[in-house]
Amino acid sequence: MLILGSLPGERSLTAQRYYAHPRNRFWHLAGHVVGKDLEALDYEARLAALLSAGIGLWDTIASARREGSLDGAIRDEERNRLPELVDSLPQLRAVGFNGAKSAATGAPLLAGRDVALVRLPSSSPANARTPWAEKERAWLALRDFLD
Repeated sequence: MLILGSLPGERSLTAQRYYAHPRNRFWHLAGHVVGKDLEALDYEARLAALLSAGIGLWDTIASARREGSLDGAIRDEERNRLPELVDSLPQLRAVGFNGAKSAATGAPLLAGRDVALVRLPSSSPANARTPWAEKERAWLALRDFLD
């Protein structure tokens, strides 16, 4: 499985780590999916735990202009080469899109491929309108694609 964000925010870019903002709930949600407390681990151990569960991370956008960290501020985006990546992963069963921008950018590129495309509510603190229980329920559906 791949979980794709849109483009890392300022905190993540500065730290050179996915989901580095302390209020982003990605590690909590992904931990529920794999059945481990990822938040308690250091960054490298978090990545290793995801990889051992068969989950990779990447982004739908390779580069863009953006002031701040909000997806709505993304301009002049260059998309990552998702079709080529997916085609190179014959065991891939699903791609989860973390948030609306990720799905809007990546899903059209992967339409028609033999892989499930799962739209997830964003783990970002900016997505306060989606109730926590709804986020958790949607993310837990990813378990269906793990071995």
